[in-house]
Amino acid sequence: MASLQASCTVLSTNPHSLSSSSTQPLSAKPSHLITHSRRSHRFQVSCDAKKNVETSQGKIDRRNMLLGLGGMYGAANLVANPSAYADPVQAPDFTKCGDAFDVATGAALNAKCCPPLADKIIDYKLPRFDALRMRPAAHKASKEQVAKYELAIKKMRELDTKDPEDPRGFMQQANIHCAYCNGAHDQVGFKDLDIQVHNSWLFFPFHRWYLYFYERILGSLIGDPTFALPFWNWDNPKGMTLPPIFDKEKSPLYDTKRDQELIRSPGVVDLTFSGSTDPLQLVANNLTSIYSEMVRSVSTTTDFMGKPYCAGSSPSPGPGSSENGSHTGIHWWVGTKDPSGPNKFNENMGNFYSAGRDPSFYCHHSNVDRMWTIWREVVKTDVPKDITSVNYLNAEFLFYDENKQLVRVKAGDCYDQRKLGYDYDRVDLPWLNYRPPKKAVRAKVSNISNAKTAASLLPINLKKTVRVIVPKSAKGKADEQLVLQDIQTDTTKVIKFDVFINDEDDNIEELDRAEYAGSFAQIPHKSKNKEGKANISLRLTSLYEDIDIADDDTVVVTIVPRSNGQDVTIGGIKIIPVPAQKSG
Repeated sequence: MASLQASCTVLSTNPHSLSSSSTQPLSAKPSHLITHSRRSHRFQVSCDAKKNVETSQGKIDRRNMLLGLGGMYGAANLVANPSAYADPVQAPDFTKCGDAFDVATGAALNAKCCPPLADKIIDYKLPRFDALRMRPAAHKASKEQVAKYELAIKKMRELDTKDPEDPRGFMQQANIHCAYCNGAHDQVGFKDLDIQVHNSWLFFPFHRWYLYFYERILGSLIGDPTFALPFWNWDNPKGMTLPPIFDKEKSPLYDTKRDQELIRSPGVVDLTFSGSTDPLQLVANNLTSIYSEMVRSVSTTTDFMGKPYCAGSSPSPGPGSSENGSHTGIHWWVGTKDPSGPNKFNENMGNFYSAGRDPSFYCHHSNVDRMWTIWREVVKTDVPKDITSVNYLNAEFLFYDENKQLVRVKAGDCYDQRKLGYDYDRVDLPWLNYRPPKKAVRAKVSNISNAKTAASLLPINLKKTVRVIVPKSAKGKADEQLVLQDIQTDTTKVIKFDVFINDEDDNIEELDRAEYAGSFAQIPHKSKNKEGKANISLRLTSLYEDIDIADDDTVVVTIVPRSNGQDVTIGGIKIIPVPAQKSG
């Protein structure tokens, strides 16, 4: 299968601001190591790092230098100049875990999510599987499958009472997501620079490994190695409601902090934040959005997978289209939205630090994982499907397995879900060919009012709908993409905006039209920085054909804020040729 060579070398604008050593004792209690400082340095991502590192003693292997000395947690103390080269993101140092915290209040909000310490870490080796575990669609799961799932979660919750430090317990498993997403772990060798597994190419491999061990723990607790985690089939109209297995109040799968009003009326998931109350329109919007994020708007591998993220680079360089789209839509739809009430932090599903406390999270992410599989194996485009950069393949995570052993895994070892012993039941993919209908009347820039040049308005705040004129890079049937640069957001807020090209229709509840180009969305998360920046790219090639403007010199880009637009600033907007697709 074709693959992509993506890369990143870290260039620090202030190398003296980096700390290369730690004064914390190895025996310190993780929850006491609280890091609340802001970053004082900025990073950018550039070309690939060398495999070996030049030192005063000659060339040595980077991994040997980082991990081969100093004991299990000693890597951070061995990085003499961490800004001199890029490495894969290393597994976190649990002894230096601090509280995840909310930057809006400074409070921990019950988010002490540090994992238990361990005597040793081993490199995980996949066991041999005699048969694949087949993950079923949640709405089609048999009574036997549901009963096993409920029993397994019940036993996992019971571990919280028996031994709160048991890494297999329900809250300990939920806290894994919190620790990797909300500032608890610093990157090894880079003090006060978060490990963040969202909004980058780490998103898919981290969550695949996370679910792998979660599933095996559940199976172990009920003595059934064939146990398979259901997936919430929200990409099919039959699965576009909360699966019934999660809506029984006495079930261990129930969570009281879901948005019950939206779940029951209109009941159909709103992946796009459209606000429509028409179930048929919601289904049409959902299918349009999924088609866009899986097929239409994707120009390059990292458009889907997420932007490159290496050791020493700033977290959240940019989300992939699936993470940015339907993944975020489900988190927002299930999470309670009560900005002025007692649940103002959108617990549970509506905030990354608490999302793992809702059992529906794991079935949601099972479908997110399935979408990655479908994109690699089913979706036919000219975009290479795999990343071959060592900075991706050798990125590392730590998890506890079903035997309470702390293990190290790599991103590159989970490309094929079958090698991890599971696969997915096959269901229809109605979004796969859900291309919006072509516009009957050619859309012309001259017909759209209130548009100014992008250059005259930058940077652009989205407190209201914005229309800007953007020059195309070429005339004719060009293969082009729209790039939104330096998207700066308040990471404590739910963010969503949609992008349209030459759109004269102000009916913002309808996305199933040719002018829809794509979206940007963000779920609140805690970080050492309140503000984050990201870039996204949206392919325009088929859109040009659908609205018949391939020969125009300019287009009008309409950006519609859906949630907290006042907390979004876009630093750059341009249209460029789609990069040549590399394989190897």
